[in-house]
Amino acid sequence: MNRIARIAAGTAGAVALFAAPVPAFASAVTAAAPATTVTTCGWSGLQAGLSTKVCADVTGDSVVLYGQIGLAGPPSPGTPWPPAPQELLTRLSADVAGGTSLGAVNGRTVFTVSTVRVDGISTTVPCGSTVHASFSVEAIWRGPAPVTVDVPVVC
Repeated sequence: MNRIARIAAGTAGAVALFAAPVPAFASAVTAAAPATTVTTCGWSGLQAGLSTKVCADVTGDSVVLYGQIGLAGPPSPGTPWPPAPQELLTRLSADVAGGTSLGAVNGRTVFTVSTVRVDGISTTVPCGSTVHASFSVEAIWRGPAPVTVDVPVVC
């Protein structure tokens, strides 16, 4: 191979080398790890003869609040099964410790036998805040006895 051919081959090799894609390792280093969701629920309470609790899913500074309604325990002997559906009035409210309201949602839901999730508040709060949420359930013949949870938002 003559000298001009070697220079041309070397130049072509260098062009091919610099045109090669950047290895995937470089993009993996800069990609952020996905945020983990932490679910926190308050203590269960008895409302309208049912077990209730309020929960929060926290992912970074994003908070999703919801209530849950379920059976309080096994039915008493002689209780008709399945129980009659119950129409319930629900209220979910939340605020940031210090007084900033995150909203309140009132609604109706029908409970039969399966656990019911009552969605309502989805928001973003500053890191380091504490969110206070309250969930109440009311039936025609029974008033509410709210359940609560306090959740730190750690980013």
